[in-house]
Amino acid sequence: MKVTLRTRISSQDIHYAGGSATGGIASGAKVLELFGDAATELLIRHDGDEGLFRAYQSVEFLAPVKAGDFLEVTGRITRVGKTSRDMVFEAYKVIEGSTNPKKPTQARFLDKPVLVAKAKGTCVIK
Repeated sequence: MKVTLRTRISSQDIHYAGGSATGGIASGAKVLELFGDAATELLIRHDGDEGLFRAYQSVEFLAPVKAGDFLEVTGRITRVGKTSRDMVFEAYKVIEGSTNPKKPTQARFLDKPVLVAKAKGTCVIK
């Protein structure tokens, strides 16, 4: 089972390096939040219950995420246990926000999405 979420990173999500619409970087915690949202949807679809995220076995942040970027986040169940579910997650940048302070509303669709983060985790069902 797989789910896909797509969202825009706003200037309110910026945590590092100035916080401007064209220069600030989002915290890795923002991407983990999106992985958690994907996990919740997977558990609801699979079990009819939100469950609880228990642990990440691995997390890799591979590229910066900035305000104006659009991310496509996928989550997939890889193992179904009696009370637990193993999952894998990937976040790709599919649209890059402006890097030009004089044109902050510019954006560009990426012909080849950029993998910005990936993770493996386990959730438990009540």
